[in-house]
Amino acid sequence: MTTPNPVKQPVNADSTVIFHVDIKLSDGSAAESTRVHNKPARIRIGDGSVSPAFEAQLLGKHAGDTLTFTLAPEDAYGQPNPDNIYYLDRSKFSSDSPAEVGMIIGFTMPDGSELPGLIREVAGQSVTVDFNHPLAGQTLTFQLEVLEVQ
Repeated sequence: MTTPNPVKQPVNADSTVIFHVDIKLSDGSAAESTRVHNKPARIRIGDGSVSPAFEAQLLGKHAGDTLTFTLAPEDAYGQPNPDNIYYLDRSKFSSDSPAEVGMIIGFTMPDGSELPGLIREVAGQSVTVDFNHPLAGQTLTFQLEVLEVQ
């Protein structure tokens, strides 16, 4: 007796999708990958965690499918928002976490969560901290491997 092959469920508007993703910048260099620590991404279609353009690429795909697509900044991590750039007094930084250009420092928010900020500039007593996503403003190529559709 043969066991029938289960029908692979396609990604639809109610799906949870588990996938590996490799993100590349427009120059081809690697930006992020879930494969580094073997921790696949998980999203629920329609939950707002990714853009509608990203979700549209997944619709109709099945476990085992691979796909590559490129998104403009507006459809990926958005454009940098000038309102997410803050100027802090250098005294707010400790010797454990000095304000040095290029460092990413976690700042504790009023609700207790932590938000990473990139030190863009240190001038005298003023420190410029950018809270935009590091990939904001970038055209990105995504390579996905769909692992599971629920």
